[in-house]
Amino acid sequence: MSAILEVHDLTKDYRLRGGLRRPVLRAVDQVSFTLTQGRTLALVGESGSGKSTIARILARLEKPTAGRIVLRAPDGTQVPGRFYRDHVQMVFQDPFASLNPFHTIGHHIARPLRLHGHDRAQTARQVDQLLERVSLAEPALARRRPHELSGGQRQRVAIARALAPGARVVVADEPVSMLDVSIRLDVLQLLARLQREENLAMLYITHDLATARHFSDEILVLYRGRVVERGPADEVILTPRHPYTKLLAAASPDPLARGRAGIGPDEEIGDEIDAASAAATYDHYTGRWTRPQA
Repeated sequence: MSAILEVHDLTKDYRLRGGLRRPVLRAVDQVSFTLTQGRTLALVGESGSGKSTIARILARLEKPTAGRIVLRAPDGTQVPGRFYRDHVQMVFQDPFASLNPFHTIGHHIARPLRLHGHDRAQTARQVDQLLERVSLAEPALARRRPHELSGGQRQRVAIARALAPGARVVVADEPVSMLDVSIRLDVLQLLARLQREENLAMLYITHDLATARHFSDEILVLYRGRVVERGPADEVILTPRHPYTKLLAAASPDPLARGRAGIGPDEEIGDEIDAASAAATYDHYTGRWTRPQA
């Protein structure tokens, strides 16, 4: 199983307004991971932890301050930068905002095909095929506009648009958080099916530990832009090692438990998380923490 996308020491700084010194906010701090064919890596963390910033950098909507992103073909050779967007595509969080209300569904899917050199006849056939692949094979649906579709249908259109250029890596930035609970599972099952059929590498960004566990092979936990824990999905969720991961697991809804033991005030948990992060160094490649010798 070959690596497709390698991320090395990714860092992103933002200069804040205010005063002469213009302080710097580090949104992403030396994050490294590898996406491989047929597997899903989940990025988990609270709002502001740097998840969406990483997604935007991978989609080339933001430029990193430091670090390297290497895209490889199945034979291991590096893909030239000008072909990057042919292989890496993003599914945005909000299906109501990611589609232009003035254009038809067919236009949204046909545009990336035309940009990548397909002729009109070939494009029309592929639009129909892509809609069928995402279970939207309804008559005349391609001529409808986004406001005529439900939220789940719009997100399926967004997925079809991401696959249109022939993407091998899909970055899904909280793809079901804006959808009704009743249809979230259907969209996740669609992504899982497409991944199996196309042998895709997928980065799944979420704050929902339950879907992260069942939908991903590996979980990477972010806290204030840093990786604090990483490992197989079941291991990270069921036997968390870092205090922040334990806090996230304890905060997950559990209809069988009325309360949780061992969770203190937010201030104490925050101090414990910061202390644990400062006292240890995480190796992104071995998945282990090393602590300084006394």
